[in-house]
Amino acid sequence: MLSIIGVAAGVALLIVGGAFLVRGASEVAAGFGVSPMVIGLTIVGFGTSSPELIVNVIGALQGATELAFGNVVGSNFSNLGLVLGTAAVIAPITIQGQIVRRELPLLLLATTMTTVMVLDGPLEGTAASIGRTDAIILVLTFCIFVYIIALDILRIRRDDQLFDEIRDEPIVSLRPKSSFCWWFIAAGFLLLFAGGELTIRSGVELATQFDVSPAIVGLFVVAVGTSMPELVTSIIAAVRGESDLALGNIIGSNIFNSLMVLPTSGVIAQIPVPEGGVGDLVLSWILAAALIPLFFFGRAKLGRISGAAFVLVYLAYAAFRILGA
Repeated sequence: MLSIIGVAAGVALLIVGGAFLVRGASEVAAGFGVSPMVIGLTIVGFGTSSPELIVNVIGALQGATELAFGNVVGSNFSNLGLVLGTAAVIAPITIQGQIVRRELPLLLLATTMTTVMVLDGPLEGTAASIGRTDAIILVLTFCIFVYIIALDILRIRRDDQLFDEIRDEPIVSLRPKSSFCWWFIAAGFLLLFAGGELTIRSGVELATQFDVSPAIVGLFVVAVGTSMPELVTSIIAAVRGESDLALGNIIGSNIFNSLMVLPTSGVIAQIPVPEGGVGDLVLSWILAAALIPLFFFGRAKLGRISGAAFVLVYLAYAAFRILGA
C-alpha cells in the first residue's frame, strides 16, 4: 500500500514540478521579449515532458533501467493510444498547418530509429539494448529535428494554423515582470527531482511487491501518470477545436521522449530492453505509422471512431501485458 501511495505522490510532485518549471521559464522568456507563440511551441512543449526526463535520468543513475525504459515507451504509447484517442473522441482532429504536417513523418522516423536500434542486437545475436553509441546518434538526430522546426518557424509562421491557435489562445498566462519567476524555476526543479526519486524508489518496490517486472510499472503506472500534462493540454485544445495544437503537443512530446529522454538515460548507462520491450516498441511504431494514412490520405482527419479504436488498442494491450506479467 505504501508503495502505491509513494508512486502516486511521486507522480504528483513531477506534474506540479513540471508546471512550475514551465511557468517560471515562460515568464523569463517573456521578460526577454520572446513571443507567446514561440514559448508555446518550445518551452511548454518540452516542459510537459520534463517528468519523463527526470524519471529516466534518476532511474539510469540508480540502475532502474527497466522502469526507465518502460516509462519512455509507455509514455509514447499512452500519448498515441490514450491521449490522442481521447482527444479525437471529444472532437475530430484534422491538420491545417504545415508544421504539424511536417512533424508527423519525423515522429515516424524517430520511432523507427529507436525500434531499429533496439532490434539491432537480436539481429546480430546479442541482447536487445540501447547503448551509448545509439543514444548519441538519437540525440544528434534530435538536434536536426530542432533545426528543421526552427526553419519552419522562420519560413511559414505568418500563415500557419498552429501559430494562429497559439497567438489567439496562449497556453500559459505570462507576467513578464514577475519577480517570482526564478522561484518558480527553482521550485520546479526541486519538485521534479524529489518526485523522480520517490517515483523510482516506490515503483521498484511496487514491482517487487506484486512480483511483476519494473518495466510493467513504468509502462502503465509511471508512464500514464507522467503523461497527464499532455492529456490535459490535448483535451483542452480538443474542446477549443484547436486540432493542430492537440496533435502537435503529442507529436512533439513523443519525439522528445524518443530522441532526448531515452538517449539521455542511455548515455548515463546502457539500457537493456526488458522482456516484452521489443513488442512494446513495435506496437508504438504501428500506432505512429497508422497516423500517416489517416492524415495524409482520404479525409485527412482522426475521427471519433478512429480515436475510439486507438483507445481500445491501448486498453487491450495494457490488459494483455499486465495479465501476461
